[in-house]
Amino acid sequence: VQLQASGGGLVQAGGSLRLSCTSSERTSRYYIRTWFRQVPGKEREFVAGIGGSGGGTLYADSVKGRFTISRDNAKNTVHLQMNNLKPEDTAVYYCAIALKVLVRTGWAMTSQYDYWGQGTQVTVSS
Repeated sequence: VQLQASGGGLVQAGGSLRLSCTSSERTSRYYIRTWFRQVPGKEREFVAGIGGSGGGTLYADSVKGRFTISRDNAKNTVHLQMNNLKPEDTAVYYCAIALKVLVRTGWAMTSQYDYWGQGTQVTVSS
């Protein structure tokens, strides 16, 4: 499975970006799709995740109310709509997929994921 992330860029504080991540293969709609982000010198951190049909969503506290994750199973794609961006959102954003059903408490653990996208840079200027 290959994950292709896109949509990053440079935006001013308060602006918006929409990230997309497309899987090369059709995967079960029950699998968790997530976004993480990483800045140099820090660990990769969970941003948002979306479960399968009826599985709900989960967000990091730092992005709640500003970011929205969604998925289009027919297109094997997950999106991350990022509004009201802040300079502290600057990072490389990675999408990931776990080829198994995860309990909600495991969504934020990088070790649970089987495949990762190549990362897309998001830079928010003040």
